[in-house]
Amino acid sequence: MSKRSIWIVLGAGALSLIAGAGMWALAGEARGLDGMRKLVRTRFPSVQELSTQELSAWLKDGRKPPPVLLDVRTQAEFDVSHLPGARRVDPDAKAVDVLPILEKGRSVVTYCSVGYRSSAMADRLRKAGVAQVSNLEGSIFQWANEGRPLEANGKPATKVHPYNATFGKMLDEQRRAEVRD
Repeated sequence: MSKRSIWIVLGAGALSLIAGAGMWALAGEARGLDGMRKLVRTRFPSVQELSTQELSAWLKDGRKPPPVLLDVRTQAEFDVSHLPGARRVDPDAKAVDVLPILEKGRSVVTYCSVGYRSSAMADRLRKAGVAQVSNLEGSIFQWANEGRPLEANGKPATKVHPYNATFGKMLDEQRRAEVRD
């Protein structure tokens, strides 16, 4: 391995640690899911929010084309459960890498655990020209806490990946998956 490759690997590892520490800091800054929703709105003021009630009604309305649901979490999180029909995209993906999976003119709704990573993605997509993109307010944690449908491997699911121990406290205990490190 060349010296340049080693520095690239070390740099990527450091960035991952910084990003992880940033999510921990966010959890401490926002008290509970309500605090997290407020924090997300403050940090991403130009991102349109869609409530879980609005998305649920939209998905049940057969007269309106459903949105493309983008799950902006890791593969491990997605594998535990996700919204039915959602497509996973990496939280760090660039908009240019996501655009090819979107259908022109179709609305997009992003979500993650609590809304931070998905708001960042929605903001990137909006800046790349996606006109109809919204973030699911409260994201999958709120969706699950309200008892709304989830799936894993094409079958109904009831648990959600907690992201980490701190964020997992925002999930109702009966909805929180046990995840081993």
